[in-house]
Amino acid sequence: MATRKPRSKTRRKASTRAAAKPPRIRRVRPAEKKAAAAKKRSATKRAPLKRRRAAPRVARPVRAVAPVRRVLGTLRFGAVGADVFRLQERLAELGFAPGRIDGEFGAGTEAAVAAFQRSEGLLVDGVAGPRTLAALGLTDDARLPSCLEDVSVQLVSRMCLGAPLGNIKTYLPPLLAALQEAELVDKPMALMAIATIRAESGGFAPIDEYRSRYNTSPAAASPFFDLYDNRRDIGNQGPPDGARFKGRGFVQLTGRANYERYSKLLGLGDRLLREPELANDPAIAARILARFLKDRELRIKQALLEENLALARRYVNGGRHGLDVFSAAYRTGSELLA
Repeated sequence: MATRKPRSKTRRKASTRAAAKPPRIRRVRPAEKKAAAAKKRSATKRAPLKRRRAAPRVARPVRAVAPVRRVLGTLRFGAVGADVFRLQERLAELGFAPGRIDGEFGAGTEAAVAAFQRSEGLLVDGVAGPRTLAALGLTDDARLPSCLEDVSVQLVSRMCLGAPLGNIKTYLPPLLAALQEAELVDKPMALMAIATIRAESGGFAPIDEYRSRYNTSPAAASPFFDLYDNRRDIGNQGPPDGARFKGRGFVQLTGRANYERYSKLLGLGDRLLREPELANDPAIAARILARFLKDRELRIKQALLEENLALARRYVNGGRHGLDVFSAAYRTGSELLA
């Protein structure tokens, strides 16, 4: 009996593979591929964080920043430091050579300051005060130091000997207000105003001009002041201008032209022409005096700087009337007022 040869393992495996059915391959459509890829991507992405909406910002108020002020103190002979150095540099820039620029205020700097002041129509004293420094562009504050707070009833009573204390108490406040308005706040001009009232009225009150041989002829009849009637130099146009526009107030404002001028300058229109008696109103009289002195401020100060009280008085009165009492009052005030 013939024996069967055993099958080899290789043939057995081949027949097994032949008998097994091939796997069914599923075709994926392009649209499905895209959808699956998108789904996979979305699954791997992190969900976006929800951000809280920020509250609207409220604008903070901005503080106004004040401009930087280049304020310097008054500089005069003997001063030293950075401020003097800046002054010397500025003078040199403007063509007024102070000599060596070393921060020391010597004779050369004083001469340069005086030359600059003369060129600018300022008081020529060689001192770099607020107005000179402002003209040089080294400060934006040209105000002079004020002495008005120190002008008291007691001070004025010492300057105006014999003036009733009641008059000083009544008329000093409007005078100080008028000087403040006209920016005549420094010591020389404050004393000038008080000494002028001492010379013009004696009793520290606004008054009418007295009759004298200078304003009234021997045979003149009321209303007198006939020697003023035709004074063309003060704008009078004949009777009764002499009596109508006679001297009044603290400074004895005289003449049609002056009444018209100061009425306009004080913003009164033509009221002083129509009502010349208003020149004795305390507030108006004080403003007239202050404005009258303001018009002559530079010349008066130059005369006072040179200690020429007679010239300073002449700029106001036109002569030497009352010079003795004016000078005494001014010197007394100069000693008492710091």
